[in-house]
Amino acid sequence: MLPRDFTEEQIMFRAAYRRFLAAEIVPHMERWREQGIVDREAFLKAGEQGYLMVWPDEKYGGMGDNDFRFEQVILEETQYARVGDWYNSLHSRLVGPYLTRFGSAEQCERFLPRCVKGECILAVAMTEPDAGSDLAGMRTHAEDHGDHWLLNGQKTYISNGINADLVIVAAKTDPQHNPHHMTLFLVERGMAGFERGRNLKKMGLKAQDTAELFFNDVKVPKANVLGTAGEGFKYLMMGLAEERLIGACGYLAAAQLSWDLAAAYVRDRQVFGKPLSSFQNTQFRLAEVRTELDIAQSYVDQCVRAFNAGALTAVDAAKAKLVTSELQIKAADVGVQMHGGAGYMDEYPISRQYTDARIATIYAGSSEVMKIIISRDCLSDRYEPFNTRNF
Repeated sequence: MLPRDFTEEQIMFRAAYRRFLAAEIVPHMERWREQGIVDREAFLKAGEQGYLMVWPDEKYGGMGDNDFRFEQVILEETQYARVGDWYNSLHSRLVGPYLTRFGSAEQCERFLPRCVKGECILAVAMTEPDAGSDLAGMRTHAEDHGDHWLLNGQKTYISNGINADLVIVAAKTDPQHNPHHMTLFLVERGMAGFERGRNLKKMGLKAQDTAELFFNDVKVPKANVLGTAGEGFKYLMMGLAEERLIGACGYLAAAQLSWDLAAAYVRDRQVFGKPLSSFQNTQFRLAEVRTELDIAQSYVDQCVRAFNAGALTAVDAAKAKLVTSELQIKAADVGVQMHGGAGYMDEYPISRQYTDARIATIYAGSSEVMKIIISRDCLSDRYEPFNTRNF
């Protein structure tokens, strides 16, 4: 694989974070999977050692370094340690930046220090029973009552839904006239009318609490409006490129692990008196996936560089999300096939790699939605043929 451009500090950070996972997270994962939720202690320990939210300014307790490669390290090592269903990146990099990007100084001072420490766990609530990728179909709404907003509605499939202390809730605030007039509200644990439903049982990612949320006449103070009222849809769209880059880094790291598990197994597994790795079919299948992984890694690393430079487009992020999510499933599928019957057994890591992978092409925008985004760009009048581009 081509060299990657991590700094010496980031290489040391990777080694230290890997040790942290081995000592504090990996030993508890089976218990967390059985109980269907990660103990809050995991967030507190990560926060205490500086591994939960590294990017916030030092005055909030972070490193003050917004280089996305630190988050890339965290995403890769978390997946490779097989603890992806902790889903710490949702709190630390997907939801957290909403506060600094759109929130007031008062909101940042009120929430960020506790978020960095792991005392205040974050979630974002967009999806509803009848509204997933199509946010215009959202029914959750809020009415302006002078000194507060009255929030009503229901959300589902909300990651961190049980653990969350602060939920960024998207709601329509002018549903009669403008389906895209949305506002983001900071709903806190304990607010009257805010209730949690079931911790939903899933195919994979067993330790990740995924819940239904209900809002029944929740009085949200004006101080808990995130950004400007009515601008929520725009805010959500602005965060999608980063969300899909976060996903791409994690999907690809999980795919890398699936390949390594398969390669290790076929070297040891004997079939007809020979290692399974000596058969041409095995070699060809693994060579194909190995090539796709290395090409995808180069593209994702380039996207990270573009993001750091403020130049990552929504289309390029969609391409990264599309190819890596599909590749995560493919690598896990090939790995299960190479394991044979053992691959179907939960005691083998590749089995869980397969069930955990299946959600990748669905959340953060399905593969079909990614293809719509990409096709709109490449088939538009603005698209530049390859031989006319300025390289």
